[in-house]
Amino acid sequence: MSAKRPVVIDLKFSRAAMDEALKGAFADRDVIDLGLPENAGRDLSDATYALLWKPDPSLFKRATALEVLFSGGAGVDHILALPDLPDRPVVRFVDRSLTDRMSEWVVLNCLYHLRQMTTYQRQQREKLWNELALQPEARDVTVGVMGLGVLGEDAARKLKTMGFTVIGWSRRQKVLEGIETFDEDHLDAFLGKTDILVGLLPLTSETRGLYDSSLFSRLRQGGALSKPVFLNAGRGGSQVEADVIAALQKGVLGAASLDVFEKEPLAADSPLWAMENVVITPHAAAASDIRALFRHVEQQIARYEAGEALEHVVDRWAGY
Repeated sequence: MSAKRPVVIDLKFSRAAMDEALKGAFADRDVIDLGLPENAGRDLSDATYALLWKPDPSLFKRATALEVLFSGGAGVDHILALPDLPDRPVVRFVDRSLTDRMSEWVVLNCLYHLRQMTTYQRQQREKLWNELALQPEARDVTVGVMGLGVLGEDAARKLKTMGFTVIGWSRRQKVLEGIETFDEDHLDAFLGKTDILVGLLPLTSETRGLYDSSLFSRLRQGGALSKPVFLNAGRGGSQVEADVIAALQKGVLGAASLDVFEKEPLAADSPLWAMENVVITPHAAAASDIRALFRHVEQQIARYEAGEALEHVVDRWAGY
């Protein structure tokens, strides 16, 4: 038995990626990787830490001595919904690489719609040489970021650097230098100013199904892009997909970029696949870097075992 307290891992990375990353991680610590067949029935009663992403439902009945749970991604709704979840701290994954990747996706897609790439790509397929007359600048477009946590705040600042007019919304109002912000009592005011809506909210009882036909109808019409655009890289459960499709078909939304969906993978018969004004990515906007994830967990375990406070602990009442 290792002198250091054991950590059990139940993640969904590829076997090759896990094996490579574990070579330099958790030195001198007993690591129980449940992705290995030989650990399927292993005794977990002495495991102190668990690193999870949609784990086996029986985990907590087997690992009864857990003291800290670590999420394998930025989201934690999949952990908070688990049966038999012990009353232990749940730590979110917060890392520069994950934050940068998310901001890259958001900036990329805002620029994609600003520069009307859907139309230019169609013209390329049709071999048409036609410069569009309407060419708004970033400063003409207001991007509204919903969710001002670590990811949302970074995306908002980088969008502002690109020249967009940026506003932000969170349940409790936050102060961001140079960015107008709104709270839950001023959602309509926020939506009414928004040309591109960026969804980076966690999934909670309050945000489930939030992006629906009623919300889309309150976005600004007739702005620099003519029709509002919806981007969602937060959680799929926060959008009503049928309403997204209807809004696109009716012209309430001019376009969308979606990285998350109510059910994943996205069904092959979803109308979203065939819509020219929709960009689809397979929940890859901010894929977790497995080495960075392991470093994050190691750092938090070191703090915990030194008697220091854990960082990025989830507020279970708030859901994030």
